[in-house]
Amino acid sequence: MKTRLTRIEKRGGSRQVMACSLILALLLVFPDKLPANSTAEEYSLKAAFLFHFAQFVEWPEGSFKDAASPLIYCTLGEDPFHGSLDAALSGKAIGARSFRVLHLRQSQDIQGCHALFFSIVQKKMNAAIAAGGEQSPVLTVGESEHFAQEGGMIGFVLEDNKIRFEINLEAAQKANLKISSRLLALAKSVIGGQRGT
Repeated sequence: MKTRLTRIEKRGGSRQVMACSLILALLLVFPDKLPANSTAEEYSLKAAFLFHFAQFVEWPEGSFKDAASPLIYCTLGEDPFHGSLDAALSGKAIGARSFRVLHLRQSQDIQGCHALFFSIVQKKMNAAIAAGGEQSPVLTVGESEHFAQEGGMIGFVLEDNKIRFEINLEAAQKANLKISSRLLALAKSVIGGQRGT
């Protein structure tokens, strides 16, 4: 049976999922425009998106040691969030599963990551590592131009100074990750599949 991170504890679970869906939808439909040169605000919003993404993804059985093992988000190289990702995930959990953030210096350290964020600075290594994610169940999220088209699973895009995202469903499926149709419906575009799958 697959590990379902979208299934929150029965007690109030469906209400929590609906609330998370609404929050994510509101971020997408009514996001504040980013102030000019507001890098800190941009990464705070991206950190919030990353938290919500985890609630709409299923990792395959064996991805976690047990039901209480944390979901590990990793960044590679210099931390572009400057602490906002750690703050966004601190104290939060999906059921019994908490979050942990690791800021890695080298690509060979990514073993054990469940989600890997690529900043625009790492553009040169993005394609190779994102393509390597096809063999392992690691959700790859990036912000470089055409990230999803080049093999990453979720790519942030700025549109009219608002943060949107694209999903490469085919890349996720190759890594045995299942993305909820609710998240697909909110994407700017879906590559390699349909929104309702």
